[in-house]
Amino acid sequence: MSLQFINAEKRIHDSVVFPAFDLSIEPGKLVAVYSSVNVREQLIELLLEKSKLSNGEIRIGESGISESKSKIGFYFLHDGLYERLSVEEMIQFTKRLYLSNKPIGEVIQTVQLDSKRRVKIKHLSYSERKRVQLACSLMQNAAIHIFEEPDQNLDLESKRIFLSVLQRLKQEGRSAFILTGNMESAVTAADHIFRLDENGLHTVQIEADEESNREIENSSPVAESISPVRFEKIPTKVNEKIVLFEPPEIDYIESNEGQSFLHIKGESFPSPSTLNELEVRLLPFGFFRCHRSYIVNLQKVREVITWTRNSYSLVLDNNDKSTIPLSKTKMVELKEMLGL
Repeated sequence: MSLQFINAEKRIHDSVVFPAFDLSIEPGKLVAVYSSVNVREQLIELLLEKSKLSNGEIRIGESGISESKSKIGFYFLHDGLYERLSVEEMIQFTKRLYLSNKPIGEVIQTVQLDSKRRVKIKHLSYSERKRVQLACSLMQNAAIHIFEEPDQNLDLESKRIFLSVLQRLKQEGRSAFILTGNMESAVTAADHIFRLDENGLHTVQIEADEESNREIENSSPVAESISPVRFEKIPTKVNEKIVLFEPPEIDYIESNEGQSFLHIKGESFPSPSTLNELEVRLLPFGFFRCHRSYIVNLQKVREVITWTRNSYSLVLDNNDKSTIPLSKTKMVELKEMLGL
């Protein structure tokens, strides 16, 4: 059963939240929409029927959203759990509410909370609470799952569990619609990524094809032609001032909508250089193009995580423990570099 946005447009007074767009989320697909908080909240309001489109319609299969609302399961940013209940009681409550036939033990095992099943919600950590919320979402037994910022502030184990659940939903022919303001989360979790803003819906390319890879390789001088030692700073612009950074200061670089951003100690600084240009300049300093949209300082990498067979991330040794997507082809290159 598909979720379809048909010529969907939303305006508030004279302000355009998003212009008309078409999007179909088919069974077995994992789709993410990267947007601002305002756009995300408006989409959720529309799916909950707390708000109406200015133009167009939202359909579930062949029906309007009102007739098929029971086919949608929601996982909100705020968990909405009853703190006085235990993990098992909360999931049991959800099971009764949705008349689900899913075994409670199986769902608890899926989110790996066996040892916490009799612990009250109020005594759980934030990530454990989100796992309970995920279990309740699964208990809804929906055909289409809506996830609002699903991995925000999760620990690594909980993020791994969430991604595993997404793959299970995909295998079962269910679909997931992920709404997030974090591009790394979108890249890691979804197969298809879109950006939605006041300019409309745009596809975000998450993997370069072989031809694009060749173009990047051909446009970049080989390592032997670059001086092995280069003492230069990377310029950025902040409030009309040019700020220079030493390469070792940089944690990673991200490209978003054609603009490169240097991430340094939790802050983001725009760079006038393209990602390809920065890749060439920073190669002698131990930087690695880990993804089409990311360059990482390998000296800052602490862990390489395998989420699924085709999904990987790099965890950095900084205060935020930043996670950076690592594409499948770049994983092969990195293994060769590490001698694995």
